[in-house]
Amino acid sequence: MKPGNFVRRVLMTTDTVGGVWTFAVSLAESLASRGVEVVLATMGGLPGESQLAQVHGIPGLRLHPSDYRLEWMSDPWQDVARSTQWLMDLEARYPPDVLHLNSFSTLSSSRRTPVVLTVHSCVASWWKAVKQTAMGNEWSRYAQHVRHSLEQADLIVAPSEAMLDSLKDNYGLHPGKTWTEIISNGSRPDRYRPQPTEEFILGAGRLWDEGKSIQTLAEAAAHLAWPVLLAGESRGPDGQDAQFPGCRMLGQLGPQELTDLYGRACIFVHPAKYEPFGLSVLEAALSGCALVLGDIRSLREIWGDTAAFVRPGDSAALAAAVDQLIKTPRRREELAAKSLKRAQKFTTEQMGTQYMNAYERVIRERYACAS
Repeated sequence: MKPGNFVRRVLMTTDTVGGVWTFAVSLAESLASRGVEVVLATMGGLPGESQLAQVHGIPGLRLHPSDYRLEWMSDPWQDVARSTQWLMDLEARYPPDVLHLNSFSTLSSSRRTPVVLTVHSCVASWWKAVKQTAMGNEWSRYAQHVRHSLEQADLIVAPSEAMLDSLKDNYGLHPGKTWTEIISNGSRPDRYRPQPTEEFILGAGRLWDEGKSIQTLAEAAAHLAWPVLLAGESRGPDGQDAQFPGCRMLGQLGPQELTDLYGRACIFVHPAKYEPFGLSVLEAALSGCALVLGDIRSLREIWGDTAAFVRPGDSAALAAAVDQLIKTPRRREELAAKSLKRAQKFTTEQMGTQYMNAYERVIRERYACAS
């Protein structure tokens, strides 16, 4: 493709486990509205019925599902090798203008397609935030794999400055060798509407992930006047099952069910120890929830003074912060209004524009190098 031509096809990877799926579907919708064909290759488990329904109506989207294990899962390396060949076969079958990776994949060094790699999280930064130490030697192959993937990319994108800095700290990105850029995740404000609120507290997401620190919310629940509802998968991909006594477990909800729940909740609590962006927080803010968040760099970066922040892992402080909002409706409404205003800046339209610009940038650079 020559410089100045429109991006016509993107081969994009995604997983089906958490927020990366939501990100990829939102971006695919935005690209499709611009006439771009998206070939969506899924890994980490086959898509569920509600996920299939989400992509069914996207014009021009070709879905290629797989259940290949991702690099952060247990004993993944045979599947990682198979998925590499699978992606190369898809690249040959549907020659894309850009290959957009949303996990750490390594491909043939002879390929000519420019690569954009969006890093949504990584084990090294998760481990430091959650375990308060560096990941052990058992992760050395993972670290080598990630480093190789980063080196292959033409452009590395992170959803927050905090996430990009963690990549530099953990993997030593080489200045000048690979471009880096921050592109915030986005959502569609028109899909989330505040409703008459009900007196309950909501938590949502990958409940099994220690980084979300849902256990802290469960411990705080015993000291709160309002019930705590938890939406999301409690069983992790390796079979671990998280239990949260004192909370009402709703399980994995479909997109419309979750949207309705956001709209009815007064307070959304996300006491994360680790969160590179947090799409669930964005969706809750767009729905008019007051936010109580873990006091970590990324969430401060994104939400500024529009949320209440609590030290991660401190259930007593979390209970106190939520209790204050329960007892002071005016403060709760002020926070909700501020977070809604801020959330409306993080749109799929803006995200799509920035990614289109990024794609065209790497295409021009690859074309210039080949000339």
